[in-house]
Amino acid sequence: MTDLRPGPGSPTAPIALAGDPAAATARLAGSVDLPDGFVGRLEGVCADVTTDLAATAEASRDWWPLAMIWATENQVAARAAVVARPTSTEEVAAVVAACHEARVPLTTAGGRSGVCGASVPVFGGVVLDTTALSGIRGVDDSSLVVDVAPGTFGDLFEEELQGTHGLTVGHWPQSMALATVGGWVACRGAGQYSTRYGKIEDIVQGLDVVLADGSQITTGGQPRQAAGPDLTQLFVGSEGTLGVVTGVRLRAHPLPRHVAKAAYGFASFAAALDAMRRFLRRGTTPAVLRLYDDIESNRNHGTEGTHDLLVLDEGDPGLVEAGMAVVAEECVDADAIDVGLVDHWLGKRNDVAALEALISRGYVVDTMEVTGRWADLPRIYETATAAIRGVEGTLVASAHQSHSYLDGGCLYFTFAANPGEGSSLEDRSAYYRAAWDAGTRAVLEAGGSLSHHHGVGLNRARFVRDALGPAFDVLAATKAALDPHGILNPGKLGLPSPFGEPAWP
Repeated sequence: MTDLRPGPGSPTAPIALAGDPAAATARLAGSVDLPDGFVGRLEGVCADVTTDLAATAEASRDWWPLAMIWATENQVAARAAVVARPTSTEEVAAVVAACHEARVPLTTAGGRSGVCGASVPVFGGVVLDTTALSGIRGVDDSSLVVDVAPGTFGDLFEEELQGTHGLTVGHWPQSMALATVGGWVACRGAGQYSTRYGKIEDIVQGLDVVLADGSQITTGGQPRQAAGPDLTQLFVGSEGTLGVVTGVRLRAHPLPRHVAKAAYGFASFAAALDAMRRFLRRGTTPAVLRLYDDIESNRNHGTEGTHDLLVLDEGDPGLVEAGMAVVAEECVDADAIDVGLVDHWLGKRNDVAALEALISRGYVVDTMEVTGRWADLPRIYETATAAIRGVEGTLVASAHQSHSYLDGGCLYFTFAANPGEGSSLEDRSAYYRAAWDAGTRAVLEAGGSLSHHHGVGLNRARFVRDALGPAFDVLAATKAALDPHGILNPGKLGLPSPFGEPAWP
């Protein structure tokens, strides 16, 4: 068997539990009882199985900010009864088949970096930890395709891919050191260089998947094909509800030879959005296009009164410089000024420490990323920030535009509140839900999407039927066909569950 490198990594806890993890209580009710002898059966098919209370508490957490608030009083959202950590696809298939036959809920988790509760085992059961399935399994340099195990952490993956093979897949999420490749696929993630390289659904060429009954399939594998619907895309973004990803083929690129950077300050957010639209309309696709409104520009860059646009491109020198010339021309025509901030952003772009610090001090903080067409983005920005500001207790609601495409882009909202000294978990939880309700409803009514790259998980589940309309029934029918016992990540994506409806705090 091929030696898998890099070696297995470990998830990073989002925030320390306030007490002994073994004594942590579950916030959400509804865990099912395991059948007699079930743990013993798992131990017979998977070498690493534990029911240790501290281990199950930690394995049941992700970076969902609401659950981070609960952690300050030693609560977890929910708790698995057992954690299984397979080291091979065969062990994955055996664990999944055991859960299928015994009707036990199974939630797949990798780095557990998601921020919507997708890794929370709402009904208990088994957490299947994929992080021992790690490493690059093969590289086709001629075709620029890399085969990688799903539990490989992003930073280790790129370090090996670049250092040994001189390639990159160009996927650079803020959670690069926290997330695994399988997690990128599961939540339909995006990297900060997506305008150049695409989102993960553009990068994935094929998958290996274990279905709910333990059977195994392979999807994709060709540059393009017309052999019915694209089954790879059925599983990309399914958040573990339709199958367990055990192998990923990704499109790669040679390491870029040249990098160029620029930054411009605009008089209004709408004017900057229009300039970005014109860049792409003319055919240039800088790797990074990030526009911050005046609130975030001041907070992050110290500028006053400008809406700051950061531009970075990489690749062949001739192509990069031609694209940057288009950017400069359009910015000059829009009366933008040079503010030179890209190196500052590069130094801080993966810093996630502020979230824990603010939550530990009693604040409620979160982000909400959505997409819209260029024609709709200015209205989505105005109505969503106004709606969140209208929720009592809100201190600030701001946004930046983080990913751009020919037809539109991603608006990434940030909001914060301080419910006040002595506020209870119930007060903070109530504000959190009210802010999400207000912001999401405003986005959907203004023509925006439910999510761009954070996915749905538990937090957004209540909005999925409204976001999809009648197409939701097609998703539910697909779930019923592939997972007839409903064991795979139940309670997520708003899908019906045989274990009941997820309890909301």
